[in-house]
Amino acid sequence: MAQDDSDAFGRLPVRQVRELSVKPMARTRWPATLAPVRQLLDDGLDLGAITVLVGDNGAGKSTMVEAIAAVYGLNPEGGSTSSRYQSRVDESGLAEHLQLVRNGGASKRGFFLRAETMHGFFTYLESIGDSGVFHERSHGESFLDIVVERSRISGLWILDEPESALSLPGCLALIGLLRDLVAGGSQIILSTHSPVLAAIPGAELYEIGEWGIRACDYDNLDLVRNWRAFLDAPERYLRHLDG
Repeated sequence: MAQDDSDAFGRLPVRQVRELSVKPMARTRWPATLAPVRQLLDDGLDLGAITVLVGDNGAGKSTMVEAIAAVYGLNPEGGSTSSRYQSRVDESGLAEHLQLVRNGGASKRGFFLRAETMHGFFTYLESIGDSGVFHERSHGESFLDIVVERSRISGLWILDEPESALSLPGCLALIGLLRDLVAGGSQIILSTHSPVLAAIPGAELYEIGEWGIRACDYDNLDLVRNWRAFLDAPERYLRHLDG
């Protein structure tokens, strides 16, 4: 028997991210000075089974997913809700001003895969006797390995720019793993500047930039159009590096 979409939606861990009404963030304070963060605070953001934030470096997408992870109870440096380690405090403070609209009875478990801090996370796992050998694997292999090993965690999965470690086949393999997680009842939030990962089937795409946050079809993403233009005529872009 086919499953009702509304029933599936009701099992997602988080329906919406919005500003904590009792602790609003000053719009003159960073990162609320970034248009996407300001729009998140002003209007909130609805989340589907797969939500993909696409944008350039410095747009604010990593700041937002890091804050969502922290509010959910995940370690801001990566890992599950039970990960307890810290190498350097550099969070934006945005998490203190956000709240999550959760679904009753949905999983409270989750996992945060954050590209820039995964080396420290793997070291933490070694220190607590985890049986994985992530440091002995290549950067990309270890990323895929950790998703496979933690795939038993059904809940909210947040991934911040995982393409930094992955080749094209690695990105395709990750898409397959994420689709399996969603089929098993998990919810995905992914920030990326990879046109490959942005193509994950069934995703709600949001383009992040100086305009704020806007829903966008895949073919209309600036990321996709720019990559297509580059691949069609790379010399037009590379010649600007001379002089």
